[in-house]
Amino acid sequence: MVEWLKRNKAWTIAIVLIFLLAAWLRTDFLTSVKHTVSHDTKYYDEMVHRLLDKGIYAYKEEVPNARVTPGYPLFMTGMYLVADQINVEPFPLIRWVQVLVSLATLLLIYMIAYQATRNKWVAIVSLFISAIYHPFIWANGAVLTETLALFFLMGYLSMQLHAFRTQRKRDAALAGILLGITVLVRAEFLPLFVPLYGLFLLQQWFRPKSGQMTERTSKLAVFKKVVLLGIITGLCLSATMLPWWIRNVVSLNEFVLTASQSNPFKAGTYPNKDYSDKIVVQNGMSQNEYAWARIKAGFTQQTWKYVKWYTVGKLKYTYTHMFFGSGHSPIYHAYPRVAALHLLIIYGAIIPLLAIIWRWRQPAAMLAVVIIIMTMIRLVFVPEYRYNFTVMPLFIILSTWFGIYILQKIGLYFGRRKTA
Repeated sequence: MVEWLKRNKAWTIAIVLIFLLAAWLRTDFLTSVKHTVSHDTKYYDEMVHRLLDKGIYAYKEEVPNARVTPGYPLFMTGMYLVADQINVEPFPLIRWVQVLVSLATLLLIYMIAYQATRNKWVAIVSLFISAIYHPFIWANGAVLTETLALFFLMGYLSMQLHAFRTQRKRDAALAGILLGITVLVRAEFLPLFVPLYGLFLLQQWFRPKSGQMTERTSKLAVFKKVVLLGIITGLCLSATMLPWWIRNVVSLNEFVLTASQSNPFKAGTYPNKDYSDKIVVQNGMSQNEYAWARIKAGFTQQTWKYVKWYTVGKLKYTYTHMFFGSGHSPIYHAYPRVAALHLLIIYGAIIPLLAIIWRWRQPAAMLAVVIIIMTMIRLVFVPEYRYNFTVMPLFIILSTWFGIYILQKIGLYFGRRKTA
């Protein structure tokens, strides 16, 4: 791709201008508003000071726990140490570093768009929309996991697409390491590689076979190759997670796969987030036990209400609003009707998602799988606007692809009419 950009100077200039625009918007945002510190950020701040002062890794408690994965707290700890060395406040430093991370994420979004569609127009338009999409600007002011998690998730998806194309063991290993780092920042991405490799196996299984191999031999070779690559990715993912697992066993005397916080699961059992709902009395049950009791009672006593909440209700709540970061004032708008762009992206991706079900052999199907899997995971927990943030680049790519497809068809139609 680097050589291609060198040969296409106008295209390179356009990309550079988009990055300059993205950098200006993010800089203007950080310097022109007053940022709000969320309660999660306050807990993270206490956690970092506890780790630095007492050597205790604990979230919301004074004793060691595994309530959150260590990726972002360790990132914050590093920023606190740097801030102390250069004599600045840590939160502003974190925000400026997150701007750099956000700009690097744009490059990864461009790469994924091109890898998935092999269409340079889809790639550059996706890059432009991501550069001006307000949640990607606002998130830089939030001392939360979103910006860092998005960067590593896009890095993993780009490497995984590359590994599927090259089928090299080294690339599969790098994909596993990147996924491991992503999970250490945001735990819910752990299951991703299994359905992705499942789809890749189907794509390879049903591709046209070589004329020099029998169908049975060809499919057996495909199966062995894909399974081997999947095992390599899984092993490298496990190796990346291993220090966290060892720490939990040593410090907590228990194995914690990702994190032990269960409150989002319980909170997700309240239809329309009505926490006054007392369909079940807790009576000393743990949060998990209480959550399962609420689900059982809800689906048996208020079936339609709970079915609607665990499908349309949570989907609408999660995807029809934008993530505002931690909040800021005054509200930063680089252009009017920013919510309309968000809804256009969401609804514009629906048709491509449905179309990919029928044309699942193309690389873009990987993006649809990620959206579907992450959406199913989100339906289990409490819905929040911030939970759409990490998959929005994929929505942008798919909706852009659909838009470019329509424009190309229109151009082809009028071109034929002119020729006729």
